[in-house]
Parts: sequence; C-alpha cells; structure tokens
Amino acid sequence: MDSLVELYKIGHGPSSSHTMGPAKACQYLKEHFPEATRFEITLYGSLALTGKGHLTDIIILNELGPNTKIVFDIKSKVKHPNTFIAKVFNDEKMIKQITFISLGGGSISIDSKVEESNKDIYPFHNFDEIKKYAYENNISLDKVVDRFENIDEYLKKVYFQMDKTITDGLTKDGVLPGKLQVKRKAKIIYSSLHEDDGHEKVIRLLSAYACSEENASGAIVVTSPTCGSSGVLASALYYYYHDKNTPIEKIIEALKVGGLIGNVIKHNASIAGAYAGCQSEIGSACSMAAASICFLEGGNIKQIEYASEIAMEHHLGLTCDPVEGMVQIPCIERNAVATLRAFDAAYLATILSSLSQVSFDTVVETMYQTGKDLKNAYKETSKGGLAKYFFHK
Repeated sequence: MDSLVELYKIGHGPSSSHTMGPAKACQYLKEHFPEATRFEITLYGSLALTGKGHLTDIIILNELGPNTKIVFDIKSKVKHPNTFIAKVFNDEKMIKQITFISLGGGSISIDSKVEESNKDIYPFHNFDEIKKYAYENNISLDKVVDRFENIDEYLKKVYFQMDKTITDGLTKDGVLPGKLQVKRKAKIIYSSLHEDDGHEKVIRLLSAYACSEENASGAIVVTSPTCGSSGVLASALYYYYHDKNTPIEKIIEALKVGGLIGNVIKHNASIAGAYAGCQSEIGSACSMAAASICFLEGGNIKQIEYASEIAMEHHLGLTCDPVEGMVQIPCIERNAVATLRAFDAAYLATILSSLSQVSFDTVVETMYQTGKDLKNAYKETSKGGLAKYFFHK
C-alpha cells in the first residue's frame, strides 16, 4: 500500500480524477517536453462526457496554455473511463503521443505505468493484515502508520487546509458557477444556529461544515479520498477540533486511522466514481470518517473496523450521476448526509461490534464487484440516474 501522502492530496476541485489528475499530467508534459510548441488532448469516457462540468478543459488550458486543442471524444470505447491521450508537437511535427489514465484521488498512470514517488510504503494488502500486525505488536492503528512513515507535519498541513476550506465556505454566499445556478447553503445553515437547538444543532453544524460547496467552485480542497467526497472526513474532524476542543495531535492520529481505511479501499477496489460509482467516493469517505470518529470516541480496533464496514455497506450500489456533469447536484448534499451517516456508523459500532458478521475486507470486495456490475450510465457519465432526469426535464 502507498503512503498516505498519495491519499491526502491538496489541490483544486471539483474533481480529483477530472481536474487534479489531468493537471498532474499536464505538468508532466511541460516538464518532459520543454521544446513543445503546442498540444492536442483527446478526452475519452467519463472525462469526455463530464469534463466540461468538471472544469477539465479549463484546468488543461490553465496548465498548457491557449495553444492547446482539446477534443471531447464521447463515441470511442476505451478500457478505462478516465483515459486521455496527449499529442506533443514541435511546430507541425508530432514528437510524442502519451496515454494517461486518471486513477482517482489525483493519481495517474502514464503509458500504463503509475507515476508516484511514494509507492509500497506499507507491507499490507488488506485490513486483516493491518489488524493482525497491530495485535501482534500491541499497538493502535495510528501507531501502525508511525511504524512505516513519519508524516505528522504533512498531516497537520492537510488538516489545516481542510479547516481553511470549511471556514471559507461558511462565510460565502451567492451562487456557485455553472448553469445550474445552485445557491450556496453552508452559510445559511450555519447562520440559523441557536445555542438551545440541542441535538439538532449538531446536525446543522455537521451539515454546514461539509465543504463540498468550496470544492464545487474549484477552490483548494484535500482529497479524502477524492475531491467530490472531500467534505465528509473534513467536516467530522472540524467538528471535533472546533466544537469538542480535540487537540490537533489527536486530529492527526484520526487522520492516520482514516487514512489506513482509505488505503485499503484504494488498494483493493477503487475510489473513482467513473470506475465504481459514487459508492467508491462517498462510501469510501464515509468509511474513513466513521473510522476516525470511532477512534476519537475511544473505540478499539474491532469497533473501528465495524464502523468502517457499516459506513460502506450502506452505500453499496450508490450511483455517480452528477447533473450536467457538475459536482453540485446531488454531490454537495451527499457529503453532508454521509457525514451524519459516519457518526451513526461509529456510534452503532461501539455498541454492536461483538455482533459483527461482515469484515471490512469483505465489504470492500463487495463494493468493487458491485461497481463492476453497475451500468456505465451510473459511473460519472451524466447519462443515468438523477442526471438523466434533469436532462429530460
């Protein structure tokens, strides 16, 4: 499994696979072909179908400059739905053609080779192996991370970017970019709070904290595990830091625990909506958040595993159907709802962990197989589900 640095990435929304991945590919092109005078980029699959709504063309032009031709090929069949081909030219001579695949979470492959610098940090293949290692060494899950990498300072940077993203979102009003004209709601919800609201106040707080409106506007977010699901874990940790006065050291530990869960999913299934539907994004984020919450509430390893399993189990089959290809409807509300579900999963796990019958590894494999069974219309193509309804409305 890879470093948590490859899971928690800081960059522009609204989509880790549609903006951060292509941006990384463009940076590769500029670095390796300084002699290039122009580029031709052909987008396929989900990148072609939802690229405009996801700002893919804008990020490419920002990186490579206006002398770049972008083709949205919605007809050709490709093996991976986030495939794009770059042709590099020096004047009229093509000097290179490269196939990129955006793997989700901002990761890419280049001509079938995954280009990352933090590969194979962990010697584990699934959660059972992580759990066994923790038990044998009598350590908690956050200490497992410490055995293999020293990333406290990086994770502190990660959390405070999450914090800034949410804080910024709570102060903004108006309408999000795009023809859907979605009105920002976080500030409205946050401004409606009263001290005597009781449990309802917590629900409103968590809903307001879901930072996906900032993501939808293309602001800086942290993939956790993706841009489209970046509001879930961030909202939970923001609540603990600001409303429950949890020390930053404990927040960092919770990021490690959630990161291990995200790593298991990324390694054994997918975190890309274009590959396995929204279950792989929101479901994964909910599992990561549930694990972190359970840890912060003093849960043991078995309870943390059960919390993660509950969170994913009840997102199985969730389709990725962004209206007009934009990460707004239903994506923004899904972040808020998944945050609340993560808390429910964590609390249930602390009570019922002794009755658990499904392992986390089993539900991850189930999610992966379910994703393969989903029709392509439900995999970030905006051709099915809620997106289809709006298209024909």
